Amino acid sequence: MSPCHAGGWAPPSCAPPWQRRDSPDTVEPWFPRDAEATKIVPELAPRADEAVFDKLTMSAFDSTALSFALRDCGVRAVALAGVAMEIGIEPTVRQATDNGFVAVVIEDACGFGNREARDRSIATLGFLGEAAITDVAGFCGALAGGS
Repeated sequence: MSPCHAGGWAPPSCAPPWQRRDSPDTVEPWFPRDAEATKIVPELAPRADEAVFDKLTMSAFDSTALSFALRDCGVRAVALAGVAMEIGIEPTVRQATDNGFVAVVIEDACGFGNREARDRSIATLGFLGEAAITDVAGFCGALAGGS
């Protein structure tokens, strides 16, 4: 069963063009939940009291309760890192700011599938001022109370 049908709906957006499918029924998950490639490294494993959301769309805020959970916890800023800057991180940054969160992109902790598309994403986010863009060292320094 596709995630779209599990949710009780099957709009055309559930048959994404990048999978070259005409029907949500034929969409295959690229990152199955318990696959070796999707396991979380022990250092980042969620604690028992931390929520885990399955991201089904480009933005982590769309199709999840992430925004509600962050607001309920009093979170006002989010740090973003991940697998694909040009596919999932940029849309999440944009929606985070649309939802009133301060977005911090940890640039050297963001992967990409296409260097040119990644560079455009970073340039656009920087140009629009939608996010603070830093690196791992800068982010860790800020957390530690550094400059």
